[in-house]
Amino acid sequence: MVSSMDEAGLVVGVDVGGTFTDVVSVDRAGMFEVMKLPTTRSAPQKAVAQALEQLTKSGVTPDAIEKFAHGTTVATNAVLERKGGPIGLLLTEGFRDILEIGRSYRPDMYAMFLKRTTPDFLAHGTCVQTVRERITSGGRVVTEIDEASLRSAIAALVDAGVNAIAVSFIFSFDNPAHELAAKAMIAEMAPGMPVSLSHEVDPMFREYERTSITAFDAYVKPLLVTYLGEMSEDLRRARVTPPLQVMQSRGGLTAANVASSRPVRLFLSGPAGGVIGAKAAGEIVGAKNLISFDVGGTSCDIALIQDGEPIVKSTGSIGGYTVRVPMVDVNAIGAGGGSIAWIDAGGGLRVGPHSAGSEPGPAAYGRGGEDATVTDASIVLGYLDPGYFAGGTMTLDPDLAFRSVEEKVARPLGLSIEDAALGIHRVLNAQMAEGIRLVSVQRGLDPRDFALVPLGGGGGIHAVPLARDLSMPRIIVPRLPGVLAACGLLAAPVEHELFAAFNRDLSAVRDADILAAFDALEAKAAALMEAEGFAGRYDVRYALDMCYVGQAHFVEVPVARAEIDGVLEPIAARFRSLHETIHGHGEGGETRVVNVRIVASAASSVASATPQHIPTDAPLSRGTRAARFETVGAPVAATLYDRAALPEGTTIDGPAIVEQSDTTTLVEPGWSATVAAGGTLILTRT
Repeated sequence: MVSSMDEAGLVVGVDVGGTFTDVVSVDRAGMFEVMKLPTTRSAPQKAVAQALEQLTKSGVTPDAIEKFAHGTTVATNAVLERKGGPIGLLLTEGFRDILEIGRSYRPDMYAMFLKRTTPDFLAHGTCVQTVRERITSGGRVVTEIDEASLRSAIAALVDAGVNAIAVSFIFSFDNPAHELAAKAMIAEMAPGMPVSLSHEVDPMFREYERTSITAFDAYVKPLLVTYLGEMSEDLRRARVTPPLQVMQSRGGLTAANVASSRPVRLFLSGPAGGVIGAKAAGEIVGAKNLISFDVGGTSCDIALIQDGEPIVKSTGSIGGYTVRVPMVDVNAIGAGGGSIAWIDAGGGLRVGPHSAGSEPGPAAYGRGGEDATVTDASIVLGYLDPGYFAGGTMTLDPDLAFRSVEEKVARPLGLSIEDAALGIHRVLNAQMAEGIRLVSVQRGLDPRDFALVPLGGGGGIHAVPLARDLSMPRIIVPRLPGVLAACGLLAAPVEHELFAAFNRDLSAVRDADILAAFDALEAKAAALMEAEGFAGRYDVRYALDMCYVGQAHFVEVPVARAEIDGVLEPIAARFRSLHETIHGHGEGGETRVVNVRIVASAASSVASATPQHIPTDAPLSRGTRAARFETVGAPVAATLYDRAALPEGTTIDGPAIVEQSDTTTLVEPGWSATVAAGGTLILTRT
C-alpha cells in the first residue's frame, strides 16, 4: 500500500500479465494503493475478484469506485497458444483459397525451407464455404446473393461444429448488403452464433488483409466475449456500478461491450498500458524521447516514444502473422524474470523464450519448479531480497535458486554458480539490447538521443547494463515501474478510431465528398462516445490515407477539417513530404485518397499516472548486501536504499540497490541516481 484511500472518486486499473496481476487504485486526492497478485493462468479473470477482495480489506467500498480499467493478454495468448476457434469462413464463390494464398511475401529470402506466413490454421477444409454472389468496385451488384447457396454454406459450417463465423465478401466495404444478408440468415439458422463481418471489422480494400483480420476477429471473439462477460459479472456481483473499460491496442480505452464486438483490437491491450504509462512518466521530468522496456515474468515489451507520442502503426504482427489493425508499435520478445536458462545442442547458454510463469514459477518460488530462471540468477547475484519479493507478498527460497543455477547451468558449463548466473543475465541483456535496436537503429534513430525507461517487476535490474551496451546517457525510473502498465490504464483516454474506404483520385475529389465521409464517421463516433458517457465531451482528429496512383500501400496524412475548403493541393504536398520521409523517395504524379479516418478521444480524469511522492520517515539505508556486477570482477558491498524514504534531491552513488514494493533498481559502479520531480529516479553515468 502506498497510502490510505479517500472514499470518493476511486479509479482502479488492473493489468493481468502472464505471471503477476498488477492492481493500482487512486482517489481524487491523488492517493495511490498498489498490489501485485499471482496470475491464475487457467482463469486470469479471477484476478479481478481477488483485487476487489483486497481493496475491500483496505477499507474501500464498491460504491466509491467510479472507473474500472483493464488490460489483458487473452486475445494475444489465444492466437499464440491456438486456443481460439474453430471458426467458419464464408467467402465469395471463386475465392475459396484467399486465406491460403495470402501475399507473395518471403520474409527470409535465403531459407531453404519456407515457413508459412498465412494463418490458414484459422479455417480450412469444410470450415471454408463459398456463396454465389458478387459486388464489384464502387458497390455495384453484379450477381445477387443466392439464398440457396448461402443457406447450404451456413448449414455446412454449423454441421462442422464451428463456434463463430467470419464473413468476407468481395468489395463489401463499398456495399455491405450481402454481408448483412448473410448475418441475418446466420441468426435465423444458428441463433447466438458470434459473427464477424469484414465491412465492420476492416472496411478497406486488399481482400487478403481484410479476410485475414476478420477471421482473427471471429477466432478470438467467443473467448473474449466469455472472458469480459464473466469479469463484468464479477464486478456487478461486487456492486461495482461503473462499466468495465478495456485497453485497446492503439492505447485508448473502450467499454467492455464494445471491445467484445471488436475483439481483434485487443491484441496489444496489455503492452499498450505500459507505453501510455511510460509516456506519462516522461512528462513528469520533461522528457519526450523515450525507449521503454517492460520486463515481466514472461516477456519484454519494447516501445519507442518520439516527441511525446508513442508510434501507432496501422499494421502489426501477432505470432508471426501480419494483422491489419491499429496498434502501438511494440516489439515483444520472450525475455522475462521467469525465462528459463538452458544449454543447446552445441553447448551454448540460451535464455527463453520458454518461461516458468507463475505456475510453477522460478525454482526459488518453491512450487515445484526445477529450471534455472532469470529470477533465480538475480538471487544468486545478490540483486533481490528473498524476503521482500513483490512487496513481501512472497518469500523466496535462495537455496533452491542456487541449486537450480548450479545443476542446470554451472555444472554443465564448468562454471562457478556466480559466473553462471552472470552469464544468464548477459544473454538476456543481449537479447533485450537487440530488441531495442530493432525499434530505433533499424528506423534510422540513434538510441543515444533517447532516455531509457524500465518498466515491470524486472526492468530496474536490467536498465544499467542495457544503457551501457547502447551508450544511452540517461535512465528514467518511474515512481511505480513495476505496476506502470496498470498506471497507464488510469492515464489512458477513452478512444475510438473509425475509418472507411474512399478510393478516389485527389484530382477528382470534391471537398464536399470528403466532408460527407467525415460526417458519416463522426456520427458513428458520437454514438460510441455517448455510450461511453462522454457525449459532447471529446475531441476528434482527422486523417486521409493516401498513395500514388498504382501503389498498393498508403501513408496516413493528418488533416484539419478546416483544410477541406476546395483547395486540396496543400494536403497532396504534405503526403509527398511524408512519403519521402518514410520511404526515402517520392514517386510524383497523381495522388489518390484510399480511406478517410477519424479518432475520437476523451482525456482521462486522472491528473497523474504516478502517486505523489511523500517520503516516509524510515531510514534511507537498509545496510549493505554483497552483489556481483558485470563490470566488477568480484562481489562488492552494495548499499541498500528504501526508495519510499528518499526525498527529492537525494543523490546515490553506485554500487547501490534501491528497493521498493513493486521492483528493484540496480545502480552499478560508475553510475549515480538522483531523486527528481515526483520521486522519479534518474540514473546517469558518473
